[in-house]
Amino acid sequence: MTPSPTLLKYARQNTPRYTSYPTAPHFHAGIDGDVFGGWLGALDADAAGSLYLHIPWCREMCWYCGCSTRATTRNEPVATYAGTLLKEIDLVASRFAGRPRIAHIHFGGGTPTILSEDQLSAVMESLRQRFDVLDTAEIAIEIDPRIFTASLAHHLARLGFNRASLGVQTFDAGVQAKINRIQPLETVAACTEALRAAGITNLSFDLLYGLPGQTLEACRETVTAALALAPDRFSVFGYAHVPHMKRHQKLIRDEDLPGAEARIEQALAIAEAVQAAGYRPIGIDHYARAGDDMARQATAGTMRRNFQGYTTDQASFLIGLGASAISQMPAGYAQNTADVASWSRAIESGHLATARGIAQSGEDRIRGEIIERLMCDLEVDPGAIAAQFGGALEQADLDDLVSDGVINRQASRIAIAEDYRMLARVVAARFDGYLQANAAARHSVSV
Repeated sequence: MTPSPTLLKYARQNTPRYTSYPTAPHFHAGIDGDVFGGWLGALDADAAGSLYLHIPWCREMCWYCGCSTRATTRNEPVATYAGTLLKEIDLVASRFAGRPRIAHIHFGGGTPTILSEDQLSAVMESLRQRFDVLDTAEIAIEIDPRIFTASLAHHLARLGFNRASLGVQTFDAGVQAKINRIQPLETVAACTEALRAAGITNLSFDLLYGLPGQTLEACRETVTAALALAPDRFSVFGYAHVPHMKRHQKLIRDEDLPGAEARIEQALAIAEAVQAAGYRPIGIDHYARAGDDMARQATAGTMRRNFQGYTTDQASFLIGLGASAISQMPAGYAQNTADVASWSRAIESGHLATARGIAQSGEDRIRGEIIERLMCDLEVDPGAIAAQFGGALEQADLDDLVSDGVINRQASRIAIAEDYRMLARVVAARFDGYLQANAAARHSVSV
């Protein structure tokens, strides 16, 4: 499918991913452990929350990776990290006025399954001791199929894990070599089979387009093979080449990267294939089976977006644990230091490891809600949201998007045209009150 000139025109623009608002480049050091601790103590004791645990270790570095992680072949750093994580759980839990209820737990990374079975048991035991983890809680983990075992699958099930996300990315051997991630189809199939045999049947696959050496045909072959394994969800991301931020990405040659038109063709081909197989498009880059919770929430207009991307999580607060983890509170955002050594020193000395963040103003909440609804629902009534929050906003400049057919506007309501759903970030950026004020912030291309 050849992308239209309009799609090409806007897809080349650099915009934030809008997993938060304000976005992370606007976080500052004024939000420290004392501020975050106060936010924790002020939380509604009856509100349900979520936990995110960041494990910043992998056995080897994938060159495309944009996550906060590092590679190690040794077990000692991982064991030390796990021990400090237990102390952070205690430290954070002690700041609550009561024993908070937890509806979602997500282990991300890095590679969370680099933790040993004993370490995973210790972490889950600590979480259940310090928090009221609901029987209905979704407990999810990100998996590297290359270091996964059937034994670990059964252990995760015993610990209560009920959802897993597999990093597939691509099955093309040539592309895998260019990104330092050799992972045959058989490896992913074995991982999928082991999880299902253990009773963990809610599975999601991550796929990437725009990788070095990746072709349209390679994308089609990968998605065909992935569909045969029948996951419940797909997350389809464009590779973000940001070597100025991630030094290991300098190992990927610029000349090997597909151009803007090729990237869009790859994204469209994957979207066409998964939708033809019965998956519903969710926002800009997710797809879910019709009966999946995410598809149901998308239909109901209740889906959310946070630092893990699109989510069914309806909790009123999210606590991030581990180096670089971000907490999302009613008052604002707080991020731990990304440096593992600094994070460890803070926790070991009995201090929260918050290094930066931002408090949300009333205007931030209005703009954030508008942006989240655009990213999730592809339509919004900005005036109604402003009124809901008891405020008002200046009208955003949308005339070019209307004249180009990217959005439809009726009275105060705007809707992104179906053919341009992948441009939601571009539309959302028109409501970003910080974007123009901080021209130094560098973002990835929109598609």
